[in-house]
Amino acid sequence: MIKKYSLRGKKGRAAGTRFEAKVRAELEKAGWIVDKWSNNVDLEKNKLVKAKRKFNPYLKVLVMSTGFPDFIAFKNKKNFYEIIGVEVKSNGWLDKEEKEKINFLLKNKIFNKVIIAKKGKKRGSIEYLDFEKGKLITLS
Repeated sequence: MIKKYSLRGKKGRAAGTRFEAKVRAELEKAGWIVDKWSNNVDLEKNKLVKAKRKFNPYLKVLVMSTGFPDFIAFKNKKNFYEIIGVEVKSNGWLDKEEKEKINFLLKNKIFNKVIIAKKGKKRGSIEYLDFEKGKLITLS
């Protein structure tokens, strides 16, 4: 029974990693400069902190970045840079803690806006949702 859940988790993480790579490639194709975000929000201390690395000593696995949101992307728009945070969720749902973290990032003007990337209705498509407005947008 435990092996079944372990296998399901392994497949889910692999699918999430593939979807993150696809979102990153699409953003870069649209002219955005994208990098992994390596910070996180500590809601108890109410400040931005460096994301902790995850290490499993039995499997010798190290996850380098567990930051929130997943990516930072910026693009030169004439005389200024637009800086956005991109959180990749295949279903597009955020839990309460993630919503609080995004509100902190926006309130402290760390990002101009935060975008949620999720799988679209058509197979292989990606939809982008503006967190503040709650509307689908196109990133150009």
